[in-house]
Amino acid sequence: MSKSHGIKDLTAFAVDTIRMTGEAALSYYGKGGDQVKFDMALVTETELHITELFQTQLHEHFPEHQLFENNIVATDYTHDEKRYLWIFDALDGVANFQAGIPIWGISLALLENFWPILGVFYMPATGDLFWARAGHQAFWQDKPIQVSRQGQISDESLLLTFSRFHQHYQSSFPGKIRNFGCTGAHLSYVAMGRAEAAIVSNITYKDLAASRVVIESAGGKIYKLDGSEFFLNEYLDGQDIAEDLLITSPGALGQVRTFIRHTR
Repeated sequence: MSKSHGIKDLTAFAVDTIRMTGEAALSYYGKGGDQVKFDMALVTETELHITELFQTQLHEHFPEHQLFENNIVATDYTHDEKRYLWIFDALDGVANFQAGIPIWGISLALLENFWPILGVFYMPATGDLFWARAGHQAFWQDKPIQVSRQGQISDESLLLTFSRFHQHYQSSFPGKIRNFGCTGAHLSYVAMGRAEAAIVSNITYKDLAASRVVIESAGGKIYKLDGSEFFLNEYLDGQDIAEDLLITSPGALGQVRTFIRHTR
């Protein structure tokens, strides 16, 4: 990295900018129309506004950096500023956002020559900020976090799932099973040890780009449901991730899988 664009500078930009977009999003938060169950117009307006805000900030600070927009045109390794690729996900948990439920967030990841180096997930309504530099400590605010080190899953354990989980799986998980309606929040809670595992579905590269860095820096991993390793960079072209994924610590993987059976 160049002197002017070291990892500390890039991290400071990411944190400051995601907080700025979060403040902008709060002006729309919970203002969905009473006459409709889901106010798509509100969500679209919010996403457009805060995405434009991020794009403006990126252009002002790092005009040669790239922004992920569903597909990657340039794939060559380079030493110039174009080696940096930002992935901005404007709203995660849109149903919660428009309904005034505080579990929603904004995520931002940075790749250097397509290798993840930074991930940030911010929940503006609660003020929770999760972030990590790849290969280093993960943080909640300024406090170090790590995945649960609990040796045995018990009735006090927590498994986070997606909304239609019970239509596709049978579970004998002994603890609590919850869906908070926000993928980034689910992964962040696993990263800080509040939940033992999360199962996610119907996701894209953008949904996981930032949280992947946080969860791995906290000692967790993203797996396929059969227990094999999942490689997120295979989805850089923007295609949907067709299979469901399990996020947990390597030590808990075997236990969690024994409690879950696919019924489809």
